[in-house]
Amino acid sequence: MKNQYSEISAKMEKTVAALDNEFKSIRAGRASAGVLDKIFVDYYGASTPVNQLASISSPEARQLVIQPYDASVLKNIEKAIQTSDLGINPQNDGKTLRLIFPPLTEERRKELVKDVKKLGEDSKIAIRSIRRDAIEKFKADKKAGNLTEDDLKEAEKDIQELTDKFCKTIDGNVAAKEKEIIEL
Repeated sequence: MKNQYSEISAKMEKTVAALDNEFKSIRAGRASAGVLDKIFVDYYGASTPVNQLASISSPEARQLVIQPYDASVLKNIEKAIQTSDLGINPQNDGKTLRLIFPPLTEERRKELVKDVKKLGEDSKIAIRSIRRDAIEKFKADKKAGNLTEDDLKEAEKDIQELTDKFCKTIDGNVAAKEKEIIEL
């Protein structure tokens, strides 16, 4: 049974990690290299993430500097950023690209907070789905005679505790991201 709990816990941890990854790509007014994670560039026929083709630095709070390792890929990176949903036009000086992040409007902040809350709720739904599947598996084991009624109750209690723990983690992550968005 302990093995099954660690498997359930691992699935829930992956859900939280996926949410955190999603949060990195949300632009909160502060420059973060994470916003470029979902931007891919055609590099010698292979779709390659920008962070593998260039060094990315943040000299100021609202600016990213992208310096390609191979100067020939600069135009491709620029085009990939322009066609992405980032909403920022890079400034090209021939060697580097600069992304200047404009301050967020109050309306845009509220929109982002709404998006963050929806992502958090979707993750909690995924966690509860994992719980449901696990409990159904334990009920099937009981029906097959592999578990007693007491073992089933204990498993349900333990799985619920895991679910509550991960939902609380998600709520904390959502609150932190909301604060980051509103704070700026």
